[in-house]
Amino acid sequence: MGKTVEFFYGIGSRYSYLAATRIAALEAETGCTVKWRPIHSADLIVANGADPFDGGEVSGQYGWPYRRHDAENWAEYYGVPYLEPDFDDYDSRELARACGAADRLGAIAPFSIGVFRAVFVDGGRIDRARLVAIAEAAELDTGAFNQALDDSTIDDEMAATVAEAHRRGAFGVPTFFVGEYMFWGNDRMVLLRHFLLKD
Repeated sequence: MGKTVEFFYGIGSRYSYLAATRIAALEAETGCTVKWRPIHSADLIVANGADPFDGGEVSGQYGWPYRRHDAENWAEYYGVPYLEPDFDDYDSRELARACGAADRLGAIAPFSIGVFRAVFVDGGRIDRARLVAIAEAAELDTGAFNQALDDSTIDDEMAATVAEAHRRGAFGVPTFFVGEYMFWGNDRMVLLRHFLLKD
């Protein structure tokens, strides 16, 4: 039986989007099962106590022009579309909550893929109505989805997921865990694949 890979991701993260485009191939090539674990990545930054994007001039790899160029290069390498998003078009916390709602209803992967597509492929404003449309496309019951999204305990679940990721050593997204072994970043997926195929 294949190993379980936990995929902690932020729905507004360029590199989480890029990693998400490789999940199906990772499962097919290694026999693993990926468990999608959405978080609001800003909360993980707070939990770690150091924000690489706050303060003075950021170091090169955190500069926005470099990150955009890097993401575009990765997308070209993977053969997937990429549109630099307008980060004012959506509330990343609400998108994370929506993924949590979809998780409750058993459709976390197709829903998250749909939201990633909305952010990084189609663009435009992502409001409640658009999230409901994405849920419907993922074959979720929209009434149940709306009810889950309105449930305040989603916030508690999201906070618990962030706390767990932090406790286990995660400091950014995407982060993958195979048991105690951690792999951080879209670019570490090659090492994750190698690890899964070793045995």
